[in-house]
Amino acid sequence: MSSYKAPLEDLRFALFDVLDVEPLFSRLGFEDANRELVDAVLDEAARFTETVLAPLNGIGDQVGCTYDKATGDVTAPPGFKQAFDQYVESGWIGLTNTPEHGGQGMPSVLGGVLTELVDAANLAWGNFPMLSHGAVVALEEYGEEWQKDVFLKPLVAGTWTGTMCLTEPHCGTDLGLLKTRAELQADGSYSVTGTKIFITAGEHDLVPNIIHLVLAKLPDAPPGAKGISLFVVPKFKVARDGTVGDRNAVRCGAIEHKMGIHGSATCVMNFDGAEGYLVGEPHKGLQAMFVMMNSARLGVGVQGLGLSERAYQNALRYSRERLQSRSLSGPKCPDKPADPIIVHPDVRRMLLAQKALIEGGRLLSLHAYSQLDIAERSQDPAERERANTLLGFLTPISKGCLTEWSIENTYNAVQCFGGHGYIAEHGMEQLARDARITTLYEGTTGIQSLDLIGRKTAASQGAGLKLFLAEVEAFAKQHQDEAALAEFIAPLTAKCAEWGKLTIETLQRAATNPEELGAASTDYMFYSGYVVLAYWWARSVAAANASSRSQAFKDAKRDTARFYFARMLPRTLAHKAAIEAGAASLMALDADHFGD
Repeated sequence: MSSYKAPLEDLRFALFDVLDVEPLFSRLGFEDANRELVDAVLDEAARFTETVLAPLNGIGDQVGCTYDKATGDVTAPPGFKQAFDQYVESGWIGLTNTPEHGGQGMPSVLGGVLTELVDAANLAWGNFPMLSHGAVVALEEYGEEWQKDVFLKPLVAGTWTGTMCLTEPHCGTDLGLLKTRAELQADGSYSVTGTKIFITAGEHDLVPNIIHLVLAKLPDAPPGAKGISLFVVPKFKVARDGTVGDRNAVRCGAIEHKMGIHGSATCVMNFDGAEGYLVGEPHKGLQAMFVMMNSARLGVGVQGLGLSERAYQNALRYSRERLQSRSLSGPKCPDKPADPIIVHPDVRRMLLAQKALIEGGRLLSLHAYSQLDIAERSQDPAERERANTLLGFLTPISKGCLTEWSIENTYNAVQCFGGHGYIAEHGMEQLARDARITTLYEGTTGIQSLDLIGRKTAASQGAGLKLFLAEVEAFAKQHQDEAALAEFIAPLTAKCAEWGKLTIETLQRAATNPEELGAASTDYMFYSGYVVLAYWWARSVAAANASSRSQAFKDAKRDTARFYFARMLPRTLAHKAAIEAGAASLMALDADHFGD
């Protein structure tokens, strides 16, 4: 089976050397989040994920969840509940939640780090507590005071968990088509009826109560997405004074048989007149649900990052140990029957591609989480608005690219193992299967791409892009006289200028043909992601050079950056060509002519 060790050195480099979070945390009022405490959090999170969660990863895949058709109950794989109990007892679930509701009030950046470690160790297990955070965020912002009092403390403590119930059998992303209905009752509650599918952790045995946030329509709802309301529907009824009552009329109808994440319960949930309460205003539920979805999208991006890290660690170890053939330039280990495969250029290509995407992607993700902290905690309204705009821009890039790159990274890791990667013994094929869901969770890659080029770029006149380009420009100006960075800053500056020009040209074409946005969207997202990573690799080299870290560490950052700029950033050329090709070739073929 695959092994996992938390990448603490690179995490500390990202946090303290590149992002310089200490003064940021202090400025935002996170008084307790000093270097000593953050280091302790990292060490303990590493211990828990390495020793408790990682060993359960293979078990969860092999055994999976068990569904009892007679009762609708779901049992998690062996060891999952015991691990969850330890997680709750240690207070990990409430790490970033407010102390008002029992949380520890730590920065969202640290929550992002914890998410990476948990999901790298055991993605399927990590799905059980994942959506509770989104439920908390939605209830904090839109819930009535009694709802906050009753639901938030057990969710933050981890004694209850939460879900998001959006999708239905006949509609995926188009939630305006949903059929679930809610009717007002005499006591002020609502009777919720309908079927939801793909509900992560919709039913399980880890906690006694599960809080479902459900999208439904009221009888007087206007048609489409503008008629959606949000309801909180507990597994066991909860009165307004917090008293837990009888089992509610909500039942798991089945669990999905899936390609991966076998240890995670993906449920069909049937609501048959279940008692629930309206959250927020009638017909404004989608607005509240987006709060959950945006939080979850950042988390799903980190899922892809975590799987990439675990796959890379095992591929690197195997490539150093596996003996096969000789180096093309002559034996590197003449005392052995063959050289380790890491001497071969193509194996190095795959390993370096993983390393470059992971370490650069980690900074992309943590930077987005830092904007979330600024947006929530800054005392300056202008700074909060700027952070919100930049966060909105970075979220679809982070979610879309980090998950798509997890497919590439786990694929390359399997390739490094050869045939041994395809069989279950080494655990690599599990990582490849598990990674596939991350591109689908919380909106497919196509949805993220449309969000980026549509809502976050076209609709805002490129507000987020302008902020990011200004950040790059400031960095380039700061280091313009440093010879050691010239090889990175010059191509980065040129690529950012191209990015801005490409964006303007694409939006101009879309002004006369709306199909141009959809035609360009996915290539635009990848183009954006590769340029963003070029910035973070340039900043990594600058930070490493200025740090007190070992020369070997500095050399590794510089050499990986060189690889990225030479062999991965040029991928933007293909994406640019596809964007400039326009919509014509995509839309020309009649739908009836694709084939039988």
